[in-house]
Amino acid sequence: MTLQELKYLIALADYGHFGKAAEACFISQSTLSTQIKKLEDVLGVTLFDRSLKRVTPTPIGIEILGSARLIIEEAEHIRARAKLTQNPMERTLNLGVIPTLGPYYLPQALTLVHRQHPNLRLLLREELTPKILEHLESGKLDAALIALPLFDTHFSIAPLFYESFFAALPTGHRLAQQATLSVSDLANEKLLLLDEGHCLRDQALEVCGAGSRGREEVRATSLETLRQMVGMGLGLTLLPALAVDAGVRTGSPPLISRPFKTPAPGRTIALIWRKRAPLPQTFEQLAATLKAHLPAEVQAV
Repeated sequence: MTLQELKYLIALADYGHFGKAAEACFISQSTLSTQIKKLEDVLGVTLFDRSLKRVTPTPIGIEILGSARLIIEEAEHIRARAKLTQNPMERTLNLGVIPTLGPYYLPQALTLVHRQHPNLRLLLREELTPKILEHLESGKLDAALIALPLFDTHFSIAPLFYESFFAALPTGHRLAQQATLSVSDLANEKLLLLDEGHCLRDQALEVCGAGSRGREEVRATSLETLRQMVGMGLGLTLLPALAVDAGVRTGSPPLISRPFKTPAPGRTIALIWRKRAPLPQTFEQLAATLKAHLPAEVQAV
């Protein structure tokens, strides 16, 4: 049994298809099939159910797959430790980011990181939080920028900043006459929210109370769609601080934003990574760099 065979095993489990897994491993489909069969013969068990549309690990295959992932991760640990004399910021990172943060924070953050660490290459993937956590667990992502809280103990967490929420109102709305708002001011308003799966949706419901579900008539797939709906007078929504001025730059319909009275509701953004990930110094230095140069709209934590 070799590390390469274990990598083939993991690839087939992740892709669920011999052709796609072989392509990802840069080998032919027949070679992959032969190597998986060889591994099954060595172990004396069937690792995959090939009768289904998606090739699926058998129960024993699932157990062995978990051990294989740990072995590969430990092997990466060994390689990383052998390179500890090198600069931990000279590598490539697959970085996940939630959609309600990426467009508003990453342009500034990436410019900063490139200036501070020119040999650190970041490959970005925008996903909802559940998918980000899944990809971190499987190793498809190395780190991610998400909104807390996070209750999974498999990850290291470096809080970066607190981002306040603002009420986004149609022009001419009665609440626009107030300089600041209380959460209770939104009690009887039509609330526009993101679709299921967005952490910002859950945070907005938490801020506005469970009764908000009954007042929610429209769901959107992005903050920019919500902005358009507010601008057309369909209701109001909550916007994170970094997203408030984005509509001016994109030419969206005009709307009014109002801050909440102290303590303002909001969210904490953090960089997270697997606790067992090799070269944790990379993530620690990246977090320190981001935290040392925050946008004016947010507060350090």
